[in-house]
Amino acid sequence: MSLSRWLSQKKNLLSNKNIKQTNLNLSQNLWIKCNQCSLLMYRKLLESNYKVCPKCNYHFPTSSHDRINQLFDIDSWCPIDTNLSSTDPLGFSDRKLYSVRLFDMKFKTGLSDAVQTGIASIRNIKVACGIMDFRFMGGSMGSVVGEKLTRLIEKATYDNIPLIIVCASGGARMQEGMLSLMQMAKVSSALYRHSEKSLPYFTILTSPTTGGVTASFAMLGDIILAEPGAVIAFAGRRVIEQTIKEDLPDNFQTSEYLFKHGFIDLIVSRTKLYEQLHQLLSLYVNSNSFH
Repeated sequence: MSLSRWLSQKKNLLSNKNIKQTNLNLSQNLWIKCNQCSLLMYRKLLESNYKVCPKCNYHFPTSSHDRINQLFDIDSWCPIDTNLSSTDPLGFSDRKLYSVRLFDMKFKTGLSDAVQTGIASIRNIKVACGIMDFRFMGGSMGSVVGEKLTRLIEKATYDNIPLIIVCASGGARMQEGMLSLMQMAKVSSALYRHSEKSLPYFTILTSPTTGGVTASFAMLGDIILAEPGAVIAFAGRRVIEQTIKEDLPDNFQTSEYLFKHGFIDLIVSRTKLYEQLHQLLSLYVNSNSFH
């Protein structure tokens, strides 16, 4: 047998093996196991329940696209500023160039950056909403995230409509250095002008909400809601314990602990969030706070 024929047979065997492995992975993806209670469930069942375990109420990570479908009236979402995209102002490089990392994230997620902004309605009540997506570089807050949120807030203020921001972030984006940290002040300033017009602002904290996002707009809501079991923090446990020289409770960075100590107002399951937001918005509508 010639060497070329032998190599050809080996290539065919490897190809068949890869096809079988791919089919196996597809079959496995039809089922998913809950990280908390280990319930094995059909993936479509989980998705129909907003990616919330029907047995233990564990909230699986979800995308900004899914949240748009879950939170708003059908076909009411109108995206804005979809053309904004980060550059590489510092020429930053770690294990790969920041510009390459951005390209990879855009290809993987289909997003221009870590937040989607737009105008939508909840039971015909018009709202402006920003939805962060942890899949895009851990939902980190760079210049584009800050700019998109600021423009969204300014539009909500100009149009006299309520504002909702769904937070999911690891904090400021280190690849943009000080430019990233500046977004905290910029977004907060826009929120102040929004509040001067007595317009409502709701934040929804999902897991995780940490770092500079927690230190700024995530905690500035008139009403702060959180998903059950969400990790909400500024710094990591080890950093805090080493700073204050004390041991901390196991659950001190969860939404339940923060609710108990008055940091957030409501813990709402993802399956009930649409109705809860409608109730809250209705209070403002009935009080003629906005039109």
